[in-house]
Amino acid sequence: MRNWLNIGFVVIIFMTQTSCGNLNETPPTLSDLNTNTPAESTPMNTNIPSPSETPNPTPVHAGIWSEEAPMLTPRSAHAVTSSDSAIYALAGTDDIGKPVLEVEVFNGKEWKLETMLPGQGLNAPTASVVGQRLYVMGGFTAVSNMPTNEVQVYDLQSHEWSMAAPMPNPRGGHVAVVLDGRVHLFGGGNSVSTIDDHSEYDPETDTWRDLSPLPRAEGSPAAVAVEGKIYVIGGRSGYSDFGDVYIYDSATDIWAMGPSIEPRGTAGAAVYCGGIYLFGGESQAQMKNLDDVFRLDLKRNVWESVNPMPNARKFVRAVVFMNSIYIVGGSTVLATSHSPIGSASVERFLQPGCP
Repeated sequence: MRNWLNIGFVVIIFMTQTSCGNLNETPPTLSDLNTNTPAESTPMNTNIPSPSETPNPTPVHAGIWSEEAPMLTPRSAHAVTSSDSAIYALAGTDDIGKPVLEVEVFNGKEWKLETMLPGQGLNAPTASVVGQRLYVMGGFTAVSNMPTNEVQVYDLQSHEWSMAAPMPNPRGGHVAVVLDGRVHLFGGGNSVSTIDDHSEYDPETDTWRDLSPLPRAEGSPAAVAVEGKIYVIGGRSGYSDFGDVYIYDSATDIWAMGPSIEPRGTAGAAVYCGGIYLFGGESQAQMKNLDDVFRLDLKRNVWESVNPMPNARKFVRAVVFMNSIYIVGGSTVLATSHSPIGSASVERFLQPGCP
């Protein structure tokens, strides 16, 4: 029986932390470099409604939060993805900042060990399920600021690992979206700076191609695909957080502006119940993790407030599963470097009346 949670807000000691954010180590990491100068402009389609103002703090949508079975291992700066039958959690760092090699699977009732991630561990990679394969792309090696371009593939039927064609450039702290059976990667950073790269991977041919880049170089954005378009939300570079929403049209390879949000990085997003839901993240300007939840009404092109998460957190990983959104792991601590303190917490969000 699920325990219903009271809405809460947790902020523990402040130390600046991120993957593609604030790092205070030498040699310089990507987030030590404030590279928030916009990249070369990309043609923008302006034939869309004007951006909305910041949502009224009074919730318009009252969802139901519940606590679900926790993961076996705490993790943050990790990757989470879902299929029709399961949620997969992998990589990241645990509650003492060590790399997590265990790959876990959730069937709606409990978490189990699925396999072990090859190598020394990854920080801020992406994970995507296409067909019967799970693709793990990029990330920083272990707890370093050295990104990899490797693409590891786990076969969900044979339970074996293999390698796919490497990414065009090493990166970590990027975001991945599956659209029409292809994986799109946006932004992130290398060992020097944040980047604006947009790369598309075709699993059928095991090939990559470069597409129209992000309008600005940024790491740690959230992203979703809906109605043939991809929304890239927020993000950051160095000490600057962003609230811009960029909309990519795959049919024209052109970017457009969407309604903005309050600046944040490492938020989570999911398409659910006729809208785009955005969860938490971190505000470097406010020196805190965030618990707020917003919903983008796709018909009116405006953001609406939703009742907040039970716990403020960054590195939010949000996936749709069994007609709900699951928030898996993340960090409630303002920690430091590429080894954020992970949580095993799993919270479920249900919007009443959603078919």
